[in-house]
Amino acid sequence: MKVEDIAKLLEAELIVSSEHNSHNGELLKGFASDLMSDVLTLEQEGILLITGLCNNQTIRTAEMANIGTILFVRKKMPTEEMIELAQENNINLLRCEYSMFKTIGILYSNGMEAVY
Repeated sequence: MKVEDIAKLLEAELIVSSEHNSHNGELLKGFASDLMSDVLTLEQEGILLITGLCNNQTIRTAEMANIGTILFVRKKMPTEEMIELAQENNINLLRCEYSMFKTIGILYSNGMEAVY
């Protein structure tokens, strides 16, 4: 699933769209968590991180875990500092109004697979 497809399905706002993102092809799997320590256990490529944790640590964790796209749920809005950090690290940022539960349901019912 492409970032643009995700944005359409979720009526999401694409805040940062990085042309240099190595994961701009298909996002094969989704992982939802507000615990960044769980994110650091991931070893796959092409993962969409779905989270309600909206702070600089989320961007840093995605960078360390080689995650190229973050979707913030529950109406969370990244700060200017987070946006700049995402741009520097070529990480796509999206935000949507939906709960994490609804977001995951929509993505799963449209073909996105779970990490595990």
